[in-house]
Amino acid sequence: MNLLIKILFLISKMPLKILYIFSDIIFFLNFYFVGYRKKIITQNLKNSFPGKTDEEIKEIRKKFYLNFSDYLAETVKSFSISETESRVRMQHINQHLFHEAKAEGKNIILMAGHVFNWEWMNALATLTPQKNTHPVYRKVNSSFWEGEMKKVRNKFGNEALEANEVILNIFRNQNDGNSIYMFVADQTPHFSTVNYGLKFLNQRTPAFIGYDKLATRMDLIFIYCEMKKVKRGFYQVNYHRIYPDGEKFVKNEVVKKFHQLLENTIRKNPDNYLWSHRKWKYQDSIKTYDGE
Repeated sequence: MNLLIKILFLISKMPLKILYIFSDIIFFLNFYFVGYRKKIITQNLKNSFPGKTDEEIKEIRKKFYLNFSDYLAETVKSFSISETESRVRMQHINQHLFHEAKAEGKNIILMAGHVFNWEWMNALATLTPQKNTHPVYRKVNSSFWEGEMKKVRNKFGNEALEANEVILNIFRNQNDGNSIYMFVADQTPHFSTVNYGLKFLNQRTPAFIGYDKLATRMDLIFIYCEMKKVKRGFYQVNYHRIYPDGEKFVKNEVVKKFHQLLENTIRKNPDNYLWSHRKWKYQDSIKTYDGE
């Protein structure tokens, strides 16, 4: 495994224009021969966009495979990418929101979706006035690979936290405007923890609601990360503060607002979302469904 990591690190030192050649090869093999999770991707797209023709679905699927291949190449690049290159390739819009949170003395919950390339947001830690930035990750089966990916997420002064420990960490730490917690908030909950579901992309969707407990119990600032692929190798993330309708968030309000914002992002550029995951496999386990 150590040899593999060394090889990956050496590959990651290559310029992205070289890594994108590998990406093109992966795309060609995947789209025309392998068809990685083709049935799942196609069904997810058809269910999400019932008004689109088979040809339109096929075109989105093809562009998705292109973006997915680039995502793999860019993830490898993450092992060695510099702070300078990260800042050039990922533009952060509305940075004033982080200064407002600092002035208000409130910690921040950042909420992103599986929109390419969420893995490149880590350099945000070098731009904000907050002292502590915590990318939140989920454990993987291999402790070795978990450790290596945690190293990547700990770059640029970040301190990654595992999903099962982050909520307790937030409750225990002082809410003083010095911390940012970065959630990929459209995670699919395990079937044993599916309680709440909502209508998302025309489907009954199990929703991860861990951060909702924070919204109703603590005076935190919630910010949505709108990811956009400007061109190959260059991204823009536009930050939008999520406000409650009333004086404070009520139960599941922030969950609904996040999914509405994410759906709007996906509809603008549907090929840039991670359609290969089995997001809707636990539909039947939903106990409380909000179909509005």
